[in-house]
Amino acid sequence: MLSGILLQIFYGMMGSWTAYLISILYVEYRSRKEKENVSFKNHVIQWFEVLDGLLGPYWKAVGLAFNCTFLLFGSVIQLIACASNIYYIDDNLDKRTWTYIFGACCATTVFIPSFHNYRIWSFLGLGMTTYTAWYITIAALANGQVEGVTHSGPKKLVLYFTGATNILYTFGGHAVTVEIMHAMWKPQKFKYIYLIATLYVFTLTLPSSAAMYWAYGDQLLTHANAFALLPRNGWRDAAVILMLIHQFITFGFACTPLYFVWEKVIGMHDTRSIFLRALVRLPVVIPIWFLAIIFPFFGPINSAVGALLVSFTVYIIPSLAHMLTFRSSAARQNAAEKLPFFLPSWTAVYVLNTFVVIWVLVVGFGFGGWASVTNFIRQVDTFGLFAKCYQCPPRGPPSGKH
Repeated sequence: MLSGILLQIFYGMMGSWTAYLISILYVEYRSRKEKENVSFKNHVIQWFEVLDGLLGPYWKAVGLAFNCTFLLFGSVIQLIACASNIYYIDDNLDKRTWTYIFGACCATTVFIPSFHNYRIWSFLGLGMTTYTAWYITIAALANGQVEGVTHSGPKKLVLYFTGATNILYTFGGHAVTVEIMHAMWKPQKFKYIYLIATLYVFTLTLPSSAAMYWAYGDQLLTHANAFALLPRNGWRDAAVILMLIHQFITFGFACTPLYFVWEKVIGMHDTRSIFLRALVRLPVVIPIWFLAIIFPFFGPINSAVGALLVSFTVYIIPSLAHMLTFRSSAARQNAAEKLPFFLPSWTAVYVLNTFVVIWVLVVGFGFGGWASVTNFIRQVDTFGLFAKCYQCPPRGPPSGKH
């Protein structure tokens, strides 16, 4: 448990640092372009465009590949999570059928034009996750420890690094930083807001995870969804419903940048017609829907995405890009934003960035990638592709009437 708590704090702070780097690079790119009288009216700046403007086309290609793939699978994970959660309210339908249904529901996000339209939903989502996290904490403590509970933790390195990479994924959700900043009236404040948000997340994740582990122990190794262990009642059903709404919102957050990229590819990004944009966005949803049906492994897919995609998208690439962007003394002197007060030395910034790159490359991508892929392959071997009901409890025969 101590290791899990420390990793949450460690990766939370590391995630806040790289979110800060992305925000600095966005402000730098935008200030340079605005000095060249470039207008961004009816145009949403994206991460790959920032990399292109600051470092050139090769970095653009790398950023685009990693970012789009991560957001694609991030959307897949939200769709899988919807099916996984709703099953614990209504198990008359299997999880695959629920994936079909929620795929159609999530496809309606094509009608939401931009992140400006998610403002109120963001605040509502905050309330939903707060309720769910504290419900899990209180329910676990109130129900107490299950009979024969053990706390041996992961006995194999594969399981340990799979869990560690899940935490890496949890605090690496800032792949849409640039698009969110572009939707803000004062994007320079994003870095402060993100840090405050991370500190708030600690108040949700640390108590709930500690309480669940205390109550259910090693059962969590074979139950990727906490709702599967908690007793069913109105409080739990309310938490499930709120999380379903939140996951719908998160699906939109992850998918909207993909909509923007696709619109730019086919030359439809500047159109004003909501219905026309919705129509051309639909091809983006179809592969997400299909992948969620092929790989319904909620939990293992999170860690695999964390190790193979998040590690580069939101940790390694931003750190390297920041170092290369400000490698010359002229770039450092003319930077749009100055160094943070807590790290006023460029040498210290470069040391920290180098540490992030090496740590995530070795521990996150290396050990985490090995563990996550190994675990993922085991899930495929055990349940097969297109699994009808992943980790569903066996159902007894229907009782007959006498």
